[in-house]
Amino acid sequence: MTHPPKLLVFDSGLGGLTVFSEIVKLRPHADYVYCADDAGFPYGAWAEPALIQRVMTVFESLIADHAPDMAIVACNTASTIVLPHLRAHWPTLPFVGTVPAIKPAAEHTRSKMISVLGTPGTVARDYTQNLIAQFAAHCAVTLVGSKRLATLAESFMRGEPANDAEIAAEIAPCFREENGRRTDVVTLACTHYPLLVEEFKRLAPWPVEWIDPAPAIARRADKLLAERFGADAPTGQPTPRRAIFTSGRKPEPPLLAALARYGLDC
Repeated sequence: MTHPPKLLVFDSGLGGLTVFSEIVKLRPHADYVYCADDAGFPYGAWAEPALIQRVMTVFESLIADHAPDMAIVACNTASTIVLPHLRAHWPTLPFVGTVPAIKPAAEHTRSKMISVLGTPGTVARDYTQNLIAQFAAHCAVTLVGSKRLATLAESFMRGEPANDAEIAAEIAPCFREENGRRTDVVTLACTHYPLLVEEFKRLAPWPVEWIDPAPAIARRADKLLAERFGADAPTGQPTPRRAIFTSGRKPEPPLLAALARYGLDC
Protein backbone atom coordinates (compact mmCIF):
# COMPACT_ATOMS: atom_id res chain seq x y z
CA MET A 1 0.00 0.00 0.00
CA THR A 2 1.12 3.57 -0.66
CA HIS A 3 -0.71 4.79 2.44
CA PRO A 4 -1.12 3.44 5.99
CA PRO A 5 -4.09 1.10 6.41
CA LYS A 6 -7.21 2.80 7.72
CA LEU A 7 -8.69 1.00 10.71
CA LEU A 8 -12.25 1.52 11.90
CA VAL A 9 -12.80 0.66 15.56
CA PHE A 10 -16.49 0.47 16.45
CA ASP A 11 -18.38 0.16 19.72
CA SER A 12 -21.71 1.13 21.21
CA GLY A 13 -19.84 3.68 23.32
CA LEU A 14 -16.45 4.17 24.92
CA GLY A 15 -15.60 0.57 25.82
CA GLY A 16 -13.90 0.05 22.49
CA LEU A 17 -11.18 2.43 23.63
CA THR A 18 -9.75 -0.51 25.59
CA VAL A 19 -9.30 -2.37 22.29
CA PHE A 20 -8.22 0.73 20.38
CA SER A 21 -5.38 1.43 22.81
CA GLU A 22 -4.01 -2.10 22.42
CA ILE A 23 -4.13 -1.99 18.62
CA VAL A 24 -2.31 1.35 18.59
CA LYS A 25 0.55 -0.26 20.52
CA LEU A 26 1.00 -2.78 17.70
CA ARG A 27 0.10 -0.48 14.80
CA PRO A 28 1.08 3.04 15.82
CA HIS A 29 1.30 4.29 12.25
CA ALA A 30 -2.13 3.19 11.04
CA ASP A 31 -4.87 5.69 10.22
CA TYR A 32 -7.64 5.34 12.84
CA VAL A 33 -11.32 6.19 13.02
CA TYR A 34 -13.02 5.39 16.32
CA CYS A 35 -16.81 5.34 16.19
CA ALA A 36 -18.99 5.35 19.30
CA ASP A 37 -22.65 4.68 18.56
CA ASP A 38 -23.74 6.80 21.49
CA ALA A 39 -27.10 7.41 19.81
CA GLY A 40 -27.78 3.68 20.16
CA PHE A 41 -26.14 3.04 23.55
CA PRO A 42 -26.69 0.78 25.44
CA TYR A 43 -27.02 -2.18 23.09
CA GLY A 44 -28.21 -4.50 25.85
CA ALA A 45 -31.66 -2.92 25.71
CA TRP A 46 -32.17 -3.70 21.99
CA ALA A 47 -34.03 -6.70 20.58
CA GLU A 48 -31.82 -8.70 18.22
CA PRO A 49 -33.55 -7.83 14.89
CA ALA A 50 -33.57 -4.13 15.76
CA LEU A 51 -29.92 -4.20 16.82
CA ILE A 52 -28.89 -5.93 13.60
CA GLN A 53 -30.67 -3.26 11.60
CA ARG A 54 -29.15 -0.51 13.73
CA VAL A 55 -25.55 -1.67 13.40
CA MET A 56 -25.89 -2.43 9.68
CA THR A 57 -27.27 1.07 9.05
CA VAL A 58 -24.45 2.70 11.01
CA PHE A 59 -21.85 0.67 9.12
CA GLU A 60 -23.37 1.66 5.77
CA SER A 61 -22.55 5.27 6.60
CA LEU A 62 -19.17 4.54 8.16
CA ILE A 63 -17.92 2.50 5.22
CA ALA A 64 -19.25 5.00 2.68
CA ASP A 65 -17.67 7.94 4.50
CA HIS A 66 -14.33 6.46 5.57
CA ALA A 67 -13.55 3.46 3.31
CA PRO A 68 -11.69 1.49 5.99
CA ASP A 69 -9.26 -1.30 5.17
CA MET A 70 -10.34 -3.22 8.30
CA ALA A 71 -13.15 -2.94 10.84
CA ILE A 72 -12.74 -3.97 14.46
CA VAL A 73 -16.07 -4.55 16.20
CA ALA A 74 -14.95 -3.83 19.76
CA CYS A 75 -18.25 -4.86 21.33
CA ASN A 76 -19.23 -8.33 22.53
CA THR A 77 -22.95 -7.78 21.99
CA ALA A 78 -22.57 -6.50 18.43
CA SER A 79 -20.02 -9.20 17.61
CA THR A 80 -22.11 -12.13 18.79
CA ILE A 81 -25.25 -10.86 17.03
CA VAL A 82 -24.27 -8.77 14.01
CA LEU A 83 -20.82 -9.92 12.90
CA PRO A 84 -22.08 -12.67 10.54
CA HIS A 85 -24.34 -10.13 8.84
CA LEU A 86 -21.52 -7.61 8.45
CA ARG A 87 -19.20 -10.19 6.92
CA ALA A 88 -21.88 -11.39 4.52
CA HIS A 89 -22.74 -7.87 3.39
CA TRP A 90 -19.11 -6.71 2.95
CA PRO A 91 -17.27 -9.93 2.06
CA THR A 92 -14.06 -8.19 0.95
CA LEU A 93 -13.66 -6.12 4.12
CA PRO A 94 -11.98 -7.94 7.01
CA PHE A 95 -13.89 -7.72 10.28
CA VAL A 96 -12.36 -8.57 13.65
CA GLY A 97 -14.86 -9.28 16.40
CA THR A 98 -14.87 -9.58 20.17
CA VAL A 99 -15.95 -12.71 22.02
CA PRO A 100 -15.89 -13.65 25.72
CA ALA A 101 -12.38 -14.75 26.75
CA ILE A 102 -13.53 -18.04 28.21
CA LYS A 103 -10.72 -20.18 26.83
CA PRO A 104 -7.90 -18.24 28.58
CA ALA A 105 -9.97 -18.06 31.78
CA ALA A 106 -10.29 -21.85 31.79
CA GLU A 107 -6.55 -22.20 31.12
CA HIS A 108 -5.51 -19.80 33.90
CA THR A 109 -7.77 -20.96 36.73
CA ARG A 110 -6.35 -23.14 39.49
CA SER A 111 -9.53 -23.52 41.52
CA LYS A 112 -11.55 -24.47 38.40
CA MET A 113 -14.04 -21.76 39.40
CA ILE A 114 -14.35 -18.91 36.91
CA SER A 115 -16.86 -16.14 36.29
CA VAL A 116 -17.91 -14.46 33.06
CA LEU A 117 -18.88 -10.84 33.68
CA GLY A 118 -20.77 -9.41 30.72
CA THR A 119 -23.98 -7.75 29.71
CA PRO A 120 -27.24 -9.70 30.24
CA GLY A 121 -27.46 -10.30 26.50
CA THR A 122 -23.92 -11.63 26.13
CA VAL A 123 -24.10 -14.10 29.01
CA ALA A 124 -27.50 -15.38 27.80
CA ARG A 125 -26.36 -16.08 24.23
CA ASP A 126 -25.94 -19.59 22.85
CA TYR A 127 -22.56 -18.41 21.56
CA THR A 128 -21.35 -18.00 25.14
CA GLN A 129 -22.74 -21.37 26.18
CA ASN A 130 -20.97 -23.00 23.25
CA LEU A 131 -17.64 -21.45 24.28
CA ILE A 132 -18.13 -22.79 27.81
CA ALA A 133 -18.92 -26.27 26.51
CA GLN A 134 -15.91 -26.21 24.20
CA PHE A 135 -13.26 -24.73 26.49
CA ALA A 136 -14.48 -24.75 30.10
CA ALA A 137 -16.46 -27.94 30.58
CA HIS A 138 -14.07 -28.90 33.38
CA CYS A 139 -14.82 -25.68 35.29
CA ALA A 140 -17.65 -24.34 37.41
CA VAL A 141 -18.65 -21.27 35.41
CA THR A 142 -20.70 -18.45 36.89
CA LEU A 143 -22.39 -16.18 34.36
CA VAL A 144 -23.01 -12.66 35.60
CA GLY A 145 -25.05 -10.28 33.46
CA SER A 146 -24.57 -6.73 34.70
CA LYS A 147 -27.21 -4.17 33.78
CA ARG A 148 -25.29 -1.17 35.12
CA LEU A 149 -21.54 -1.52 34.61
CA ALA A 150 -21.37 -0.31 30.99
CA THR A 151 -23.28 2.84 31.91
CA LEU A 152 -21.11 3.34 35.00
CA ALA A 153 -17.99 3.02 32.83
CA GLU A 154 -19.36 5.57 30.37
CA SER A 155 -20.05 7.99 33.21
CA PHE A 156 -16.57 7.43 34.63
CA MET A 157 -14.98 8.27 31.27
CA ARG A 158 -17.09 11.42 31.08
CA GLY A 159 -15.57 12.69 34.30
CA GLU A 160 -18.05 11.50 36.92
CA PRO A 161 -16.63 9.86 40.07
CA ALA A 162 -16.86 6.09 40.35
CA ASN A 163 -19.72 4.93 42.57
CA ASP A 164 -18.08 2.33 44.79
CA ALA A 165 -21.32 0.92 46.20
CA GLU A 166 -22.89 0.40 42.77
CA ILE A 167 -19.74 -1.14 41.29
CA ALA A 168 -19.28 -3.47 44.26
CA ALA A 169 -22.89 -4.63 43.98
CA GLU A 170 -22.48 -5.38 40.25
CA ILE A 171 -19.32 -7.47 40.63
CA ALA A 172 -20.34 -9.26 43.86
CA PRO A 173 -22.08 -12.22 42.11
CA CYS A 174 -18.76 -13.10 40.41
CA PHE A 175 -17.28 -14.23 43.71
CA ARG A 176 -18.29 -17.76 44.70
CA GLU A 177 -17.01 -20.11 47.39
CA GLU A 178 -17.71 -23.83 47.34
CA ASN A 179 -16.18 -26.79 49.20
CA GLY A 180 -13.04 -24.88 50.14
CA ARG A 181 -12.57 -23.47 46.64
CA ARG A 182 -13.38 -20.01 45.40
CA THR A 183 -13.45 -18.04 42.17
CA ASP A 184 -9.94 -17.10 41.04
CA VAL A 185 -10.50 -15.79 37.48
CA VAL A 186 -13.07 -13.34 36.14
CA THR A 187 -13.19 -12.73 32.40
CA LEU A 188 -14.48 -9.34 31.30
CA ALA A 189 -16.97 -10.05 28.53
CA CYS A 190 -17.72 -6.41 27.77
CA THR A 191 -15.09 -4.01 26.46
CA HIS A 192 -16.40 -1.29 28.78
CA TYR A 193 -15.45 -3.20 31.89
CA PRO A 194 -11.64 -2.87 31.71
CA LEU A 195 -12.20 0.89 32.01
CA LEU A 196 -13.16 0.15 35.63
CA VAL A 197 -10.73 -2.68 36.35
CA GLU A 198 -8.76 -0.72 38.95
CA GLU A 199 -12.02 -0.13 40.81
CA PHE A 200 -12.85 -3.85 40.49
CA LYS A 201 -9.49 -4.78 42.01
CA ARG A 202 -9.95 -2.33 44.86
CA LEU A 203 -13.51 -3.41 45.67
CA ALA A 204 -13.18 -7.19 45.14
CA PRO A 205 -13.69 -9.32 48.27
CA TRP A 206 -10.48 -11.22 47.41
CA PRO A 207 -7.85 -11.02 44.66
CA VAL A 208 -8.65 -12.66 41.33
CA GLU A 209 -7.22 -12.52 37.84
CA TRP A 210 -9.26 -10.15 35.66
CA ILE A 211 -8.94 -11.12 31.99
CA ASP A 212 -9.13 -8.22 29.55
CA PRO A 213 -9.73 -9.51 25.99
CA ALA A 214 -8.32 -6.38 24.33
CA PRO A 215 -4.70 -7.55 23.88
CA ALA A 216 -5.82 -10.75 22.16
CA ILE A 217 -8.16 -8.82 19.85
CA ALA A 218 -5.31 -6.46 18.97
CA ARG A 219 -2.99 -9.37 18.17
CA ARG A 220 -5.63 -10.88 15.89
CA ALA A 221 -6.09 -7.58 14.05
CA ASP A 222 -2.31 -7.14 13.72
CA LYS A 223 -1.93 -10.66 12.30
CA LEU A 224 -4.57 -10.02 9.63
CA LEU A 225 -3.03 -6.66 8.80
CA ALA A 226 0.39 -8.26 8.42
CA GLU A 227 -1.06 -10.82 6.02
CA ARG A 228 -2.71 -8.12 3.89
CA PHE A 229 -0.47 -5.08 4.22
CA GLY A 230 2.80 -6.19 5.77
CA ALA A 231 4.49 -4.86 8.88
CA ASP A 232 3.63 -1.53 10.44
CA ALA A 233 5.63 1.13 8.62
CA PRO A 234 6.40 4.67 9.76
CA THR A 235 4.99 7.43 7.57
CA GLY A 236 6.40 10.80 6.72
CA GLN A 237 3.60 12.60 8.51
CA PRO A 238 1.47 11.81 11.56
CA THR A 239 -1.57 9.71 10.76
CA PRO A 240 -4.93 10.95 12.04
CA ARG A 241 -6.79 9.37 14.93
CA ARG A 242 -10.33 10.65 14.91
CA ALA A 243 -13.26 9.89 17.20
CA ILE A 244 -16.80 10.29 15.94
CA PHE A 245 -20.10 9.99 17.80
CA THR A 246 -23.29 8.97 16.01
CA SER A 247 -25.37 11.42 18.09
CA GLY A 248 -23.41 14.29 16.60
CA ARG A 249 -23.04 15.83 20.06
CA LYS A 250 -19.76 17.48 20.95
CA PRO A 251 -18.15 15.70 23.90
CA GLU A 252 -17.90 17.65 27.14
CA PRO A 253 -14.41 18.82 28.25
CA PRO A 254 -13.72 15.84 30.59
CA LEU A 255 -14.40 13.37 27.79
CA LEU A 256 -12.40 15.44 25.31
CA ALA A 257 -9.49 15.26 27.74
CA ALA A 258 -9.92 11.49 28.11
CA LEU A 259 -9.99 11.02 24.33
CA ALA A 260 -6.88 13.17 23.99
CA ARG A 261 -5.07 10.78 26.33
CA TYR A 262 -5.79 8.09 23.76
CA GLY A 263 -4.48 10.36 21.00
CA LEU A 264 -7.97 10.94 19.56
CA ASP A 265 -9.39 14.18 18.20
CA CYS A 266 -13.06 14.90 17.55
